[in-house]
Amino acid sequence: MAAAWRHKRVAASQPGFLPLKSNLGGDSSNVKRRKRVNKNKKKSWNKFSDIQDVEEFLEDVRLQERTTGGLIAEKTDDSLFFVDTGDKDEKDKDAQPETTVKKGKHSKPLRIDLILQPDSHIPAPKNVLAFQQPNAKKQRRTSDRAAKLASMGILPRREKLLQLRRAAAASGVSAKKRAVANNNPDRTFYDLWTAETAPETADPYYLEQTKKKLVKRPDRLNEKPSVLPAIEVIAPGGSYNPDFFSHQDLLRKAHEVEVKKIKAEEKLARQLAVNEDVATEETTFKEQVEGLIEEEEIEPEEPEGDTEGTVTGPTATQEKKTEKQRKKEKAKRIKELQRKAERQVIDKRQQLFQLRSISADLKKQEQRTKMRQAQRKAQQEAQKSMPRRLGKLKFQDPDLDVQLSNELAGSLRSLKPEGSILKDRFLSLQKRNIIEPRDRAKFKRKYKLKFSEKRAFREIQ
Repeated sequence: MAAAWRHKRVAASQPGFLPLKSNLGGDSSNVKRRKRVNKNKKKSWNKFSDIQDVEEFLEDVRLQERTTGGLIAEKTDDSLFFVDTGDKDEKDKDAQPETTVKKGKHSKPLRIDLILQPDSHIPAPKNVLAFQQPNAKKQRRTSDRAAKLASMGILPRREKLLQLRRAAAASGVSAKKRAVANNNPDRTFYDLWTAETAPETADPYYLEQTKKKLVKRPDRLNEKPSVLPAIEVIAPGGSYNPDFFSHQDLLRKAHEVEVKKIKAEEKLARQLAVNEDVATEETTFKEQVEGLIEEEEIEPEEPEGDTEGTVTGPTATQEKKTEKQRKKEKAKRIKELQRKAERQVIDKRQQLFQLRSISADLKKQEQRTKMRQAQRKAQQEAQKSMPRRLGKLKFQDPDLDVQLSNELAGSLRSLKPEGSILKDRFLSLQKRNIIEPRDRAKFKRKYKLKFSEKRAFREIQ
């Protein structure tokens, strides 16, 4: 590239160079007299060096390359000139392509097509990255090594396993593991519309490697968080035209809920109530004379003499036992042990006569154990339908949507809607232990509000 550019510059510097712009050439009238300055510093080079003629020359060379594809001086006469024979129809036929000619009218390329045509005759640079392949050298080495091993009769492990699976499928050693390909002409005919289950046509190894074999799901993930249905149907008394007894039953349930709330509030009020006793004359007099009368304090009498040296409890020093006393104590211990052993033997013999009462006690104990197990199991089953404590808040049942007797509507047209579907679904998710109970986020102001009077309001005052 550098050599070609140097060749063009040399060719352009020859006397036969033809400039494309009219202002370039051998006009020496516009040449100014060069100013003599000192250029011993680089700052002076950039300031006093006049390279305008060189830039204009290079721009003219670039313009010729863009418009004609090279220098005009190097072009042949056939590429620059043509012979005009005067035949306008033939000239138009040669100039215009056949695809743009229409019957009965003269057509020319559209303006948008002319704009989109490239205005430079310089070929685009070759994109070296487009011809590169990632890991090309590594792949070439791998392919060369595989070809070399194949020529030696050595197969890679993957090919060996494939041949072994094909041999096992052809020999029919295991009919369960055998898989017939869909394009195998020897496979049996399969009727799509039969009630039989579709045969396994895929190799288990293939299913395992291609991740198409389903992973065994743990049993605990198949359990639902709650046994409650997603949509609970309201009681018959909640209809727009309910039966009298059904409506009264629903009112009774709502009444019981309200009674429980009132009792809880009253209990809380009793616990937080302040005991305000009315002051009497006696209590008032005691408060007034408190601290004025000196009460006689009765001090305990201390024993005379020095009691620090006295020792309470057993004596510190005991007399040494004689050999006769030791033998007597040993015989007493042996006799006590013998008495306890004889008593245990007698108790075991007496238990033979208590077999009926013991068996009755064992049966009662087993019954109590079974009853406790049944209660514990029933409690566990009941807890499955109850909301669990998933967060810091506890789930509270919403109020029942009940209409009083005088609020009942006779038709759907006059019925007033109650409740919210979105809120009902949100509470259902909480009740079924899918999401934790939560409250609406409270707005907390960071800074206090500042009130200021406007100027117009102050002027009125």
